Amino acid sequence: MKFLKWFLIVLGALALLFFFVVGPYMRKQTKKHSPETTKTYTQKGLDLSVNYSSPSKKGRVIFGELVPYDLVWRTGANEPTTLTTGTDILIIDKKLSAGTYSVWAKPGKQHWEVMFNSDIPDWGVTVSSGGRETTRNPEYDVVQVQVPVETLSQPQEHFIIDFEDSGQLKLIFSWDTTKVSIPINQ
Repeated sequence: MKFLKWFLIVLGALALLFFFVVGPYMRKQTKKHSPETTKTYTQKGLDLSVNYSSPSKKGRVIFGELVPYDLVWRTGANEPTTLTTGTDILIIDKKLSAGTYSVWAKPGKQHWEVMFNSDIPDWGVTVSSGGRETTRNPEYDVVQVQVPVETLSQPQEHFIIDFEDSGQLKLIFSWDTTKVSIPINQ
């Protein structure tokens, strides 16, 4: 009985150590390689921001290898990417109410499916899968759209999410030689 008591105390102490020391340290270390970035758009009555971690290409083939086709991706590294909107908007023609959403994508060769999800999990992938399975719960998808793939003329080293307004506001994802544009309307 005494052994069991000490075993549980040690196990609890190790769990607390991992939760309060090792976990935060590991998160900080991963952000050195995939820095956290926030982009904002505050024009035309819109108040939008996107927060994501930006991994690097590092000579790798990105889409189809590092990020497999036809599997859900957390759209960046580390925690899931989030989009916050201060007002109701339309993603293409689908209503997205004011709030904060996790952003997920299923890259394909010709098009991507992009999902805006009301659940924002702590981390974007499961540790047990080695990072291959996301923590997205599809039951919380609020908006799902399909957008075509564009090819960039030059490879882009870092994954970038940004807003582009050339008459039509778009949320842009670009990395390596791939770019996708998601129209945003009021």
